[in-house]
Amino acid sequence: MARRISLTRLELKRQREALARYHRFLPALQRRQQQLQIETQRTTTEFQDVHEEFESAQWSYARFRTVLGDVAGVNVRAAARPTRIDVRTVNVVGVRVPELIDVVFKDPTYSLFTTSPWVERLLDSLRAQSRLRARLDVLAERQEILRRELARVVQRVNLFEKVKIPEARQAIQRIRVHLGDEMAAAVGLAKMAKGRLREAS
Repeated sequence: MARRISLTRLELKRQREALARYHRFLPALQRRQQQLQIETQRTTTEFQDVHEEFESAQWSYARFRTVLGDVAGVNVRAAARPTRIDVRTVNVVGVRVPELIDVVFKDPTYSLFTTSPWVERLLDSLRAQSRLRARLDVLAERQEILRRELARVVQRVNLFEKVKIPEARQAIQRIRVHLGDEMAAAVGLAKMAKGRLREAS
């Protein structure tokens, strides 16, 4: 339900100032919306690329899954698990989002001389998968933060474009019509009063 407005010159001034303010803020909001759309799309594309790379890496080494428990005394799966994932927060188009810095693993304890070379290759591959998984997690979080911020900005743009600006324009039009009618009525009354004064004299 629209707010009732007083049909006065003071309210006309207030509505004009509000309309000018909306027109001043709207382009900045629209630019921010565009920047967020570009960054959200870029993050989505990167997520899809990393996801494809992750799936490809998993598929390539699917044949080794049966021996991942313990290979020549080496627990490859445990050795491929990160001990630390370093993430920092960065500012992207005015939004604080996570960025992956590093994925840290514990040094393997097996002997390089007594262990088959393919075990090391398998471990390198699994660690690469762990890095990709960490990147996916960080990108998914970044994507969600950007989408939430984009939705908030789109909501504000729509509020200005579809509600505030039309309401202010409509209010200005109503007040102008009312003030014009008042002025016409005042002129009419003044003419009538002048005519009566002439008659009386």
